[in-house]
Amino acid sequence: MKLQRIRIEHLRQFRQPFVLGGLQPGLNLIHGPNESGKSTLVRAIRAAFFERYRSTAVDDLRPWGDSAAAPTIELDFEHQGQLWRLTKSFLQRKRCDLTVGTDSYSEDDAEEKLAELLGYQYPKRGVSKAEHWGIPGLLWVEQGTGQDLEQSVEHAGDHLKSALNSLVGEVASSGGDELIDAIRAQRDTLLTGTGKPRGDYLQLERDRAQHQQDIAELGDRIVGYQEQVDRLGKLSQDYERAQSERPWEEAQRQLEQTRARYQQVERLEQQQSQEKATLAQLQQNHRLLQQNKEHQDSLGRQLVARKTELDKAEKELSLAQQQAPVVANRLSDAKAAYAAAEKKIKLARLLETRGRLEVDIQRLEQQEQLLTRNLTKARDYQNQVDQARQQLGVNRIGAADVKRLKQVAHQLNEASIRSSTIATRLSWQLEPGAALSLNDEPLEGQGEQQLLEESSLSVPGVGTLVIAPGGDELASTRRKLKTLQQTFDDQRTAMGVDTVEQAEDRLLAFEAAEQALKHAEELLNQVAPSGVALLLSSQSQVESELESAKVQLQATPRPEQGESVPALAEAEAALVRAGKELDEAESGERGYQNELLIRKQARENAKAEWQRLADEEQSPERQQQLQALAQDLENSVKQTVQLEASLDNREREIRDARPDLLLQDIERYQNTINTLRQTQESRERELRDIRVRLEAWGAEGLEEQLNDKQAELEQCNRRYLELDRRARALDLLLTLLTEKRQALTRRLQAPLQKHLDHYLSVLFPQATLEVDEQLRPGTFTRGAELGQMNELSFGAREQMGLISRLAYADLLRDAGRPTLVILDDTLVHSDRGRLEDMKRILFDAASRHQILLFTCHPEKWQDLGVPPVDIQALKG
Repeated sequence: MKLQRIRIEHLRQFRQPFVLGGLQPGLNLIHGPNESGKSTLVRAIRAAFFERYRSTAVDDLRPWGDSAAAPTIELDFEHQGQLWRLTKSFLQRKRCDLTVGTDSYSEDDAEEKLAELLGYQYPKRGVSKAEHWGIPGLLWVEQGTGQDLEQSVEHAGDHLKSALNSLVGEVASSGGDELIDAIRAQRDTLLTGTGKPRGDYLQLERDRAQHQQDIAELGDRIVGYQEQVDRLGKLSQDYERAQSERPWEEAQRQLEQTRARYQQVERLEQQQSQEKATLAQLQQNHRLLQQNKEHQDSLGRQLVARKTELDKAEKELSLAQQQAPVVANRLSDAKAAYAAAEKKIKLARLLETRGRLEVDIQRLEQQEQLLTRNLTKARDYQNQVDQARQQLGVNRIGAADVKRLKQVAHQLNEASIRSSTIATRLSWQLEPGAALSLNDEPLEGQGEQQLLEESSLSVPGVGTLVIAPGGDELASTRRKLKTLQQTFDDQRTAMGVDTVEQAEDRLLAFEAAEQALKHAEELLNQVAPSGVALLLSSQSQVESELESAKVQLQATPRPEQGESVPALAEAEAALVRAGKELDEAESGERGYQNELLIRKQARENAKAEWQRLADEEQSPERQQQLQALAQDLENSVKQTVQLEASLDNREREIRDARPDLLLQDIERYQNTINTLRQTQESRERELRDIRVRLEAWGAEGLEEQLNDKQAELEQCNRRYLELDRRARALDLLLTLLTEKRQALTRRLQAPLQKHLDHYLSVLFPQATLEVDEQLRPGTFTRGAELGQMNELSFGAREQMGLISRLAYADLLRDAGRPTLVILDDTLVHSDRGRLEDMKRILFDAASRHQILLFTCHPEKWQDLGVPPVDIQALKG
């Protein structure tokens, strides 16, 4: 199919007839800026084929604001050597005519003929949608939809499969599909998509499992019943034997005998504890007596040691008293050096203060001079600012107002000139004394006047002449002239000027005042960025600081002539050193006094202790204490020996009785009694429970229930095995048929895959794009990358969408179907390298198909190898 000419009229922006002719059988590049009509042409082609001529849902074709329009489209195209001409009108004049060679079709016959040719269908009512567009919907790409391919392929799927069948034979006959669908429907009643049971099959499986579970539970209960019968017999024997033997009473007698032996051992342990306490007291008294004897023996040694300590303390005190003059001299020298350092630092600080004040006075005087100069300038600049603002107020006028006034004056002048060319001229030259009247106004002498409206000329003695100027434009010119004059007068009055020249002079004066104000404000901001008042305040503050500094300088005395004054840092360092030395001297003097006091106290303490020990050694009481102490030690030893012998005998007696084992026996016999009684009670309770349980189970008839359940399981199992064999057979049959169908589908896809690989090798060498059963591009492989086409970037999906459409077009062409590729502003998201590859692909495809490429960027397609068609030029 080769489109040759397009003619549209009364369609959107094309109110007048527009013809796009001379279309080439291959590639056609049609360009124009935004809103030049490219998308309107694409919409016209789609409407000519897709929309019913009698549709009322195509109001978007109507020109804006023209409810009486009848959008009309004419298309001339060639197919298989025959010329086809389609003429379709919508809305006000609904009509459809189709000429094929010498045959003619009209109305619904014409539309059905077109739908059959191109492979699409019409909606039953309303506007045509994507699901109706078929093959053209796949090959005609609207702006911004190049990447959306899946739905278009789905809507064109039947037509594509039909074309493939005509190429490879009826390998995909509908009979095979119906058989597979029938088997799949029967399988789906028994199995899910994953092969799990469903429906009756699933219910039978659940019933079978439930019956098996019930039978297992009944079997367990029957076994439990038999076990309980055996348990009842054994428990009865054990219970009767224990009741006759009563073993817990023998254990009670042994417990009481063991407790009596343990109580006897406890009495021995109490006697042992009392004697151990007595022995401990004797031993404590013996140690005290021994310590007292050692103290008496050490008194002589202590007296010699105290004499040695007294001699040493008197010697150390004498040496310390000899250091008193040295310490006093050092403290006196340190105090004198510190006083001299204080005097030096006072002089240095005085001199430093005077120097700082002199520097501050010099700085403040310079600052005062600068502020005075700036204040003078600021006052001058402030006067200039005030004058400029006054000029702005006097000459304030808007540049836009002046511009509009000039435009109106220009229009008024042109209208006056135009009126003078079309107005009726009345010239007169009267004799002296003769007079006429025009519209009740007297005319005398000689003159001329232009008449733009009907006027009355009165001639005395003759009558009245009515002069009516002719011309179609006279009335409108007169009204326009009056309106412009009124507008001009209103604008002059509002602006307060008499002429345009006066307004321009005022504008120039206003702009000059603005420049002067800006310049004066910049100068003022340089000298007084925060204002004249703040500058004046700063000057007053600086003057006050200067006066204060001068007063302080006069109040600060000068050092005496010839007196050496060190630098302040040096004087401060000397004062620190002198203070440190004074601190050390004072600390040393205090340490000396403390040490002297300690020496004196040590001498007094040593002397007192020596005297006390000497007096104590010579006293008679000490001799008597020594004799009594010897007797007490001898008695303590005898009593200790006797108690130790008694404790050893009793300890052997307690050890032979083994009290720890007696305690364990008591615990063991007590636990035995409790265990025997509890065991007998447990047997009694269990006997009651078993008898009650056996009576209940015997009433249920467990064996009868088991027989019934086994019969139900056998019946359910037969039905389950029947459905299981059927499900597995259907699943196997469906698998075999599906595999056969897939083999046929791969054979069906081969021609399309060939064309797709042809274009893909140009854009992505070494890459593959597989086609699924619905003939849609699916898995994309490139090197180690593997994924779906819809996972690519937006630009890549747009490129893959276009090459897929071209592959479909090649497939249709091979099947003898008409093809026409329309691309509206496509590939706008492609980089330069990819765009170059796509140009090669388009140029190659254009050798087999007619391609209409609409774009608003002709510079990107100038190397496409075809002459561009400019819509703007065609409209001109």
